[in-house]
Formats: sequence, C-alpha cells, structure tokens
Amino acid sequence: MTQVMTFRGDLELWARLKPLTESNDTEWVNVAHDLDTWPGARDAARLSMRRGGAVPARKLYSPAVLADERDRDVLREMADHGMRIRITATPLSRGTFFIDRRTMILTSSTTTSPAAQGPRTYTVSATPALVDGAYALFEAAWESATDLAAYLSADWPRIDAPTARVLRALSSGTTDETAARELGMSLRTYRRRVAELLVALDADSRFQAGLRAGEMGLTRG
Repeated sequence: MTQVMTFRGDLELWARLKPLTESNDTEWVNVAHDLDTWPGARDAARLSMRRGGAVPARKLYSPAVLADERDRDVLREMADHGMRIRITATPLSRGTFFIDRRTMILTSSTTTSPAAQGPRTYTVSATPALVDGAYALFEAAWESATDLAAYLSADWPRIDAPTARVLRALSSGTTDETAARELGMSLRTYRRRVAELLVALDADSRFQAGLRAGEMGLTRG
C-alpha cells in the first residue's frame, strides 16, 4: 500500500472512505474546527448512530462549532450515541482524522474565500512515524480539553452561517464595501448583519464584538 496519497476533491476521497463508515469496529478520531471538515462527515455520523450502540469515536472541536444552534443539536445527538466529544481553545487545523490509529487524513483548501471556494485537497498517510507523532499531539490536546457537556450548559450566542461569515470579514479589518462584495451581498445587507452581530454578542462596538468573538473561538476559519 502506498503510504502517502493525495486526493483532490470530495468525491474521490469519499469513495475511498465510505466503506469504512459501514463498520462499527472502526475507531475514528477527529480534530476539527466544524462539523463539515470532510464530505459526508455528518452522514457518516448519522449512519453510525442509526446502527445503534456505542460509536467508537473521539472528536475534538474548536468552540466555533457551538455557534450554530443546529450544530449544537447534532453534537448532543452524537454524544448521546456514545461519541466522546471535547472542546479546546487551542487553535486547530481545518481538519485531521485518524482511522484505527493507523491512517491519518489531513484536510486543506485551495482557497480561503467563501465566495470562491474550490475543491479541497486531502493528504492520506499511513507512514507510522508521521501518524504516531500526530496522534501523540492529539492525545495531549485531548487531555487538556473540556467535555462537551460543560460547554453546552453555557449561554452561547445564536449565529447562523451567513452571519458567521460576516463576523470573519469584520474581524479581518476590511472595509464594509469590500466585505460585502466578497461575500456576494449588498452593502445594506452586510451592515444589517453587522448590527445583528453586535446584538448577538452583546457588544457596544465592532471592536468589542471582535474581541468577544475571538474569546469564543468564533472567528477561527
């Protein structure tokens, strides 16, 4: 077996991974910023949950995953079905996966612009030294992270996906005109979204909103 492979595009990777989601014996370890780090991530979780029983999986997320109420509901369901989930304030990569501690998948993107998102690139490695070293870093981060239940008991602001994109644009320091154009919305809509953010984050200014969002991990993309 080739120890390092690169896949460009979600369909190619998913074709290789789908058979693994059909077995309850496969242990999945996931380090990610959000729930959509790789194609079919949510579907794979639901398939495992529908089969019943405990799911052999550990997932480590950024606090940003808690910004959307619908995502919090998904996380609760995952935890109810045996997945162990923790939250860490440590900056995380877009996505790293381990399969049975033998295979590592790194997720990257060809572009950081939401309006011009291109196909993602995935690097799959079965090289023991690389996998073992990365897995050790995961274990260290896991041990210092906080269980999901502690975060779900907190009062998190309700921020939908479009507003979250506005938040990241706001935090980047670009002008309103530039941000609105890059996000494909009118200047009026952009400014309305900014106003909604100030209310959601209980902030008196854009600067204060940026600080609060940073503390919650909502601006990490």
